[in-house]
Amino acid sequence: MTPHHRAPDDQDEPALLRDQFRQLLRYRSLLACGVVVGLLGGGYLALGGEDAYTATGEVLVRSAISDPFAAGSTADKGINIGSERQTAVSDTVGTLAAGTLLKAGDDVTARKLLTGLQVTNPPNTLALRFSYTAATPEQARARAEALAGAYLAHRKARTEESIRNMSDGYRAQLGPLEEKRDLLEDQIGAGAEGDVSSARANIIVSISELSRKISELKALDTTPGYLNKKPVAPTSPTGPGLPLLLGLGGVVGLALGLLLSWVRLVFDPAVRSTRELVHSLGAPLLGTLPRERAAGSLLAIGRGGSRLAEEYRAVAFRLAYDPSFAESRRLLVTAPRGDSTAAAAAAANLAAAFAEMGRDVLLVEADLRTPSLARDLGSAAHGMRPPRWAAGEGDGNWPTGGRTNVDVPGSGAFALIPGATVDNVPRALTSPPVGRIVAEADRPGNVVIVLAPPVLSYADAVALVDRVEGVMIVCDPREVHRSDLERIREIIGASGGSVLGALLHPGRGRLRRARRRAKPARRRGDGGGPAATAGPDAPGSTGDPTETLGLRTFTLPAARR
Repeated sequence: MTPHHRAPDDQDEPALLRDQFRQLLRYRSLLACGVVVGLLGGGYLALGGEDAYTATGEVLVRSAISDPFAAGSTADKGINIGSERQTAVSDTVGTLAAGTLLKAGDDVTARKLLTGLQVTNPPNTLALRFSYTAATPEQARARAEALAGAYLAHRKARTEESIRNMSDGYRAQLGPLEEKRDLLEDQIGAGAEGDVSSARANIIVSISELSRKISELKALDTTPGYLNKKPVAPTSPTGPGLPLLLGLGGVVGLALGLLLSWVRLVFDPAVRSTRELVHSLGAPLLGTLPRERAAGSLLAIGRGGSRLAEEYRAVAFRLAYDPSFAESRRLLVTAPRGDSTAAAAAAANLAAAFAEMGRDVLLVEADLRTPSLARDLGSAAHGMRPPRWAAGEGDGNWPTGGRTNVDVPGSGAFALIPGATVDNVPRALTSPPVGRIVAEADRPGNVVIVLAPPVLSYADAVALVDRVEGVMIVCDPREVHRSDLERIREIIGASGGSVLGALLHPGRGRLRRARRRAKPARRRGDGGGPAATAGPDAPGSTGDPTETLGLRTFTLPAARR
C-alpha cells in the first residue's frame, strides 16, 4: 500500500499503555469474576465473621524515687520502655491476671488470655496502652483492666524485691563492722593506743554510711505507675464495617481480575491488537467491518443506510488507489482457517463496489470443495448474458462451464463464475482456462476478484498466487493467531505474491446466525436462480471441507445461455 511518512510510535509509552489497557479490557469476564469474588469475600468477612470488641487502658510507667519533688529528679530514671512493653506481655503478667479473673468467675488460661492482648507505646511517652479484644464488651473491659493491674502489681513486687535484696546486702556488710567496732571499744577500755581509736572511728563512719543507705532504701516511693485511662466497655464492634469491606473487596477483586487478564493476555496466541496484526502480517489494515444485523442478503451494497456497505466501499477505494493493485487489478480473497463465509461476503461486496465505480468486474469462485456463493447470492444471481469482455466458449467444465450475472440494486452488475465440484481440484485451479480468465484483468477497466478457500487449510490459494499476485486476508482478530499470520506472509511471499492488507470482520458466530436467518427467505424466491437448482442432495451442500471428493459422482451444472 502507499506508505505514510510519519514518526514511528512503537516507543510511544502512553500509546503502548493505552493499547495494553484496551487489550486487558478484552477479557471482561475475568475482570467481572475477580470483582465478584472480591465482593463476596468482603461480604463474607463482614457478615460471616463474629463481632469483636476492643477495650483500651493506658498505664503511665514510673521508677522508684526517694523524693519526687526534689530538683533534678525524673520519673523516667532507669526505665527502658521497650523492656517494659515485653514485660507487659509476659507469661508472669498473664498468670497474675488469670488469677484475678478467676476470682471474678472468668476461668481462662494465661496463654489464651494473652492472645487477645496488644500492648503499644505512644511515641515520646512513658505510657503503655493495653488493648484487649474479646467476644463481648464486658469481657474485653474486665480482661484489659486485669492485665493492666497485673502489670502494675508485678512491677511493684519486682521493685520491692530489689529493695529487700539491697537492704539485706547492706545488713550483711553491717554485721561484721559492728562486731569489729565492739572489739575495738573493749581494747580502748583496756588502755589501747591511739591507733585503735582511729580504726574505731573509721568503722563507725562505715557503719553510719551503711545505715544511711538502708534508711534511704526504706524511704523509696515504690509506686510502679498510674492507670491514667481505665478501660471501659466498648459500645460498638471494632474493625471495618460492611461498606468498607465491600469497597476493599471490590478493589482487591479488580486487582485480581487485572492480574488474571494479564496472565491470559500473556499466554493468548491470538492477535492482541491491530498493531500486532499489521506487524505479524507485514501488510496494512484495510478496514474493520462493523457489526450489523442481517438483512436477508449476502450483498450489503445496495441496501440504503448500511454502515457495512460504506466500509466495503472504503476498502474498494483504498484498493483502487493502491499502486500494487492498480497495476494488476487482480485480487485474491481468502481466510486464514475455518470456513470462507466472511471471505465470500467480502469478495461479493468488493465486486459490487468496483462495479459501482464503473469497472467491469469478474468474480471467480475458486472454492471447488464447498462451492456455495451462487446459492448464497440468491435471486440477485441469474442467467442473463454476461458482459462482452467476460464471454467465452466453454467445454462444460469449470471454469468455462457456466457464468452468472449478479445485479446490485442501484450499483450495476458484475459477472460471477460460480464454483463447482471437480474430481481434481489442483489440476482445475492450474488449468489454462483459469489463466485466460484471470488475464481478462489486463483489459482496461476490468477487475478480477478470486475467492479461494482458507490458505492454511488447503493449498488452493497458493496455487493461484502466481496468477493473482495481490492477496487480501479476511479474518476475525479474536480467532486468528500471530503464528498463522506470519506463516501466511511467508507462504504468499515464497509463492511470488504479496499481501495487500487485512480485512477484519466482527466474528463468525454473528455471520452464521445471519446466514441462518437469510436461508428461509431464499427458499421462498423464484425458481430461476441458482438457489432453485441446488437441491438438498446437491454436491457440496454439506459445507464440510473434509469431505472426500472421490466418494460421490457429481453432475456438473450446465452453462446458462
